[in-house]
Amino acid sequence: MTREDKAKEIIKRLSKLYPKPKSALINKSPWELLVATILSAQTTDKLVNTLTPALFEKYPTVNDFAKASIEDIDAMVKKVNFHSNKSKNIKAAAEIIVEKHNGQVPQSMEELDALPGVARKTANVVLNDAFGKPEGIVVDTHVIRLANKLGLTDQKDPVKIEQDLTKIVPKDQWQYFGHYLTYFGREYCPARPHKCEDCPLKELCPDK
Repeated sequence: MTREDKAKEIIKRLSKLYPKPKSALINKSPWELLVATILSAQTTDKLVNTLTPALFEKYPTVNDFAKASIEDIDAMVKKVNFHSNKSKNIKAAAEIIVEKHNGQVPQSMEELDALPGVARKTANVVLNDAFGKPEGIVVDTHVIRLANKLGLTDQKDPVKIEQDLTKIVPKDQWQYFGHYLTYFGREYCPARPHKCEDCPLKELCPDK
């Protein structure tokens, strides 16, 4: 089975379990998704989701974040890892979006990637989930681990993994593929030791 054939079979199986999946981060707008994704770096989505409702209630718009003090933002997100840097980046991103993008989250990889605290993974989440304009595949820690485990790539660098995946995953599945693997990793194939009897991808895993 080629990598392309395997990717298509993975999609066939996981799309039945997780139809058109999106980020597990709670959000009601592109800006809220951007903030939540910045906060989620090296922090669980579950923790972020406990903090953002109050944050977005206090600061409902991009303008509100741009006007807020870093200290006030930081006080509300201090439970996440690297909260100080994330607070600075969120405020700075808000200021840039207000000043350069008329208060609207930009819809291109180049413009998103230029925002403080935003790397390619975060930009992909926003483009895929908020705008339905995939320019790539979201590669998080689950995807790094499982793409290697399933034999879809030999790379360890997220950018190179994404390049490998975009060659074998049909473009109409780009916005979903990273989420397929993330949800699969959480439910069936965590990094910790686990049983594989009920794994929907068992026959496709080189480890089995």
